[in-house]
Amino acid sequence: MSESTTAAPTTGRAPMTIRFWRAVALVMTLGGIAVVLSQVFLWNPFGPTMLTNQFLYVVLAFFLSQVFIYYRWRKPTKSAEVLAAEEHPDHVDPDHVHQDSTFAVPWWDALLFVGTAAMCLYLAVRAEDIVNLGWDVEAPTHIAVLSYLLWAVVLEALRRTAGLVVTLIALAFSLYPMVSASIPFPVLQGVQYDSTSAAVRHSLGVDSILGLPLQTAAVILVGFLIFGVTLQRIGGADFFVDVARAIFGRSRGGSAKVAVASSAGMGMMSGSAVSNVLTTGPMTIPAMKKAGYPKTYAAGIEATAAAGGSITPPIMGTAAFLMVSFLGIPYSEVAIAAAIPAFLYYLGIYIQVDAHAAGHNLRGEAKHLLPRMWPTVKAGWPYIFAIVLLTFLLVVRKDEAQAPFITVAAMLLIAFVRPADRLRLRGLRDIVVASGRAVAEITGIIAGVGLIVGGLSMSGVSLSLARELVAVVGDNVLLILVAGALTSFILGMGMTISAVYVFLAIVMTPALVALDVNPVAAHLFVIYWAAASYITPPVALAAFAAANIAKSHPMATGFMAMRLGAVKYIIPFCFALNPALVAQGSLGQIALSLVLAIVGVFVMASGFEGWMPFVERRLGIVTRLIAIGAGLCLLLPETTTHLAGVVVSVALAVFLRLRPPSQPTGSGGAELETEREDARATAVLA
Repeated sequence: MSESTTAAPTTGRAPMTIRFWRAVALVMTLGGIAVVLSQVFLWNPFGPTMLTNQFLYVVLAFFLSQVFIYYRWRKPTKSAEVLAAEEHPDHVDPDHVHQDSTFAVPWWDALLFVGTAAMCLYLAVRAEDIVNLGWDVEAPTHIAVLSYLLWAVVLEALRRTAGLVVTLIALAFSLYPMVSASIPFPVLQGVQYDSTSAAVRHSLGVDSILGLPLQTAAVILVGFLIFGVTLQRIGGADFFVDVARAIFGRSRGGSAKVAVASSAGMGMMSGSAVSNVLTTGPMTIPAMKKAGYPKTYAAGIEATAAAGGSITPPIMGTAAFLMVSFLGIPYSEVAIAAAIPAFLYYLGIYIQVDAHAAGHNLRGEAKHLLPRMWPTVKAGWPYIFAIVLLTFLLVVRKDEAQAPFITVAAMLLIAFVRPADRLRLRGLRDIVVASGRAVAEITGIIAGVGLIVGGLSMSGVSLSLARELVAVVGDNVLLILVAGALTSFILGMGMTISAVYVFLAIVMTPALVALDVNPVAAHLFVIYWAAASYITPPVALAAFAAANIAKSHPMATGFMAMRLGAVKYIIPFCFALNPALVAQGSLGQIALSLVLAIVGVFVMASGFEGWMPFVERRLGIVTRLIAIGAGLCLLLPETTTHLAGVVVSVALAVFLRLRPPSQPTGSGGAELETEREDARATAVLA
């Protein structure tokens, strides 16, 4: 999902104006949700079910238009009120300040809002004519003009929500059909269109703005976004942090383990790396620094753990929902497939955190400072119930469109009748407004990403690119996996994960599947590597956000996050070669692969960190390399590599155990070690 949080500064407008735009956003969100509910549950109160294109135009009218309420044409300077709210959150209500600044809508954005809504509603009214009269091929003049306008509005909405780089990429791909026949390289040549035909196909056809990405977002993603917002707003974020503290707080390095566990919990709700950092980071990073972790290490832990949000079921990032359309499988299958890799990812971080704590003698928090487990669970049973209910509806009922709405209704009912922290009407209003913003942001991104799909589909280049990739690499699966990883990572520097995924799902994954890579594994491979950019310099958005909280060097934090998230770079190759790690195979194969993978991640993470927990010995350069190699062997599918990995891992553990005990850095030297590590990182990268 996009990480943009741009909001307009306050401009001295009257409170009535702010209240007016808040009310407009509220009404538009309620209208949009009502339309989606009617389509998902087949209520149809006003007649027959809407045509697909009609439904999508109505969704655009309600949500794409709201982009111009929430996002200004350029990133503004923060107002004094916003800065005060961030500096002294105990004295000022930051949500109130941010909402007031957001709803100061200038007149030009008000015109864009009204124009976008009116244009999309008009196209919805004429949706039947678009289909029956073939206007997506040749349209009347006024419809062609609207097509140009919608094309431009979608690009501007994409720029505001996802940034200039991804917008320029989408613009280039959307213009590509107008020059495709003139490209000097045969593999890139395709069907050519004039500008009007291209505009009509982009705005009225079923392969571009109204293509699979928007269809998936409108039917499935809206409900999950509302679920995530609701769960957070009624206290889910605090609950997961408290549970993590109750479980891990007293163990060695407990504050860092709390960061890992709480970020995993937040990932289930938001699917956004930067949002996870900004939500849990202000609590976990100061606690880690107080416990003796270097500020660079503390920020790196938070960023790495938060980056797992887009790959953590049951609510993953936007790209996971798009997989449903590309693969034609239920979302429950996608979530189940992603469960083992996500578990291994967080296990790797946890092992590294534990190893670092052991090597530096970092203790946990005092018992009296931590929440107690049973009272925490007892008080937070509605949040557990929500996750269980959603999982049940996804796995048993297999209705990913209706499941989040049913769960949200149950959560709101409980919140209204529950005596403790009862939800009031103002709280419900804030949930609706926050949901509207989240859906508007995703709609702006997904509609813009659709232009990439449209450009490739209209020109017919997507099929030829996949075919040529297979011809170039022959039958070398590893080579195309490396190429796919590099491409995903490079594109991820300037594009959202969903944009990268949509592009490579058309171009790269067919080539992987043609070389017998499991389709589910191929699609998840792209998502994992696109998400790697969030913790990898020079972009590393999650790492930079964590560095801002920790006051550490941003680039040093990015490299630290890379080291802590090293498992994330290896796991995708392993499940692409061993589909049992994405739950593709017999139960016996999946169970065996999982057990071996757990041992492999443990050994590999110990090698990355230089300390092996349980054995409690430090690893040198040679033994670290051996551990990483042995762990990798356990993650691969071959019996020979499994046996080699087991033998080497056991031999290494015995060898280390027979050595004299390693002396960790004492608690008295923790602060000195902290200063030295931060100084080294800053000196190298300054």
